[in-house]
Amino acid sequence: MEQQRSINIINSSFLVGIPLLALISVVFYSLEYGISWIEPIIFVTFYLASGLSITAGYHRLFSHRTHKAAWPMRLFYALFGAAAFQNSAIKWCSDHRRHHLKTDEEEDPYSVKKGFMWAHMGWVMVDQGEEIVEHVEDLQEDRILAWQDRHIFLIGFLVGIVLPGIVGFLIIGGIHGFLGGLIYGGFLRIVIVHHATFLINSAAHTWGTQPYSTTNTSRDSPLLSFFTFGEGYHNFHHTFQADYRNGHKWYHWDPSKWWIKVASWFGMTKDLHRIPKKSIESQRMKTAFENNSDAEQVSNELQDKLAQCIQQLRKGFSELMKRRDEYKAAKLERKKESKEAWRRRKESHKARIKQCKVIIAQARLEFKHLMQSLKINDSATVAAV
Repeated sequence: MEQQRSINIINSSFLVGIPLLALISVVFYSLEYGISWIEPIIFVTFYLASGLSITAGYHRLFSHRTHKAAWPMRLFYALFGAAAFQNSAIKWCSDHRRHHLKTDEEEDPYSVKKGFMWAHMGWVMVDQGEEIVEHVEDLQEDRILAWQDRHIFLIGFLVGIVLPGIVGFLIIGGIHGFLGGLIYGGFLRIVIVHHATFLINSAAHTWGTQPYSTTNTSRDSPLLSFFTFGEGYHNFHHTFQADYRNGHKWYHWDPSKWWIKVASWFGMTKDLHRIPKKSIESQRMKTAFENNSDAEQVSNELQDKLAQCIQQLRKGFSELMKRRDEYKAAKLERKKESKEAWRRRKESHKARIKQCKVIIAQARLEFKHLMQSLKINDSATVAAV
């Protein structure tokens, strides 16, 4: 407790001072020079570069190894991750891996159970004893990340503050341009990226739904995803940490997954890991069942029905993937067959695929009936009482 009350002067001064500096400088610049379309473009460019370096780089690549990246991409993350002023990738990932290992426990560095503001930024503003760097041996062997760790503050200053000023000077010209780039691409952008990242530790463990697991405080919030480069699907992430996506459905707002996917088209990323649909949906079924039943009072019959639904669902998805692979292989050999032979073969493949979808649909329908049975049982119990 004594350690928690010890204020970290450097971190606290920076976290309190940079928003004040940004506010004062934006007001001064607006009154003195006005704002053109260039300053917002500089802001957005550096905001995207540093924000994605944290979410796609520090988080999904370095912390969770959800995919692999070529050295130019890792260097980009090292440079603009430093510009976010959230410590080096090695130290950031050490804290984050500990957070996942000890979520909501005393050892969790930013446990929301210690308070919203503690999880948001308080944990950075106090000294919690000797800094612990562990579980990052793989990152320490990466020469780019080791170099970044040694020179983190210099890199952050040059890329996060000096570079946007230089960009403004080159585009707008003079001290006017340098200040415009410095203020919008530097000071203001740092504040916005800071609190967007902090929201993942605080808001994403406070508000939202828990469709995949209730074993910890993580929550899914589509709204939060708009402010955090897709990190708002946090309950999914805590349940399936190895997936490079946080928003696993195509319509989920997740710029980080799109960035990683597009980079793979150019060979900058590879081995993008995706949790199978059967695992995602079966876990969702288990959680919904648990949330709507009393584990100690629910009958063995209903529990057996749940197991049957999940087994049928997983079997359907496994067969579906197998049949689709067979169909793809058949397409490669279609030139060897006559049109009529290919037509018959294609119809046969599509029929098998359709049958798999029917099995999946039946499993979902059975689960729906199961959930209705739970509600009926609950209503009967209440009436009896």
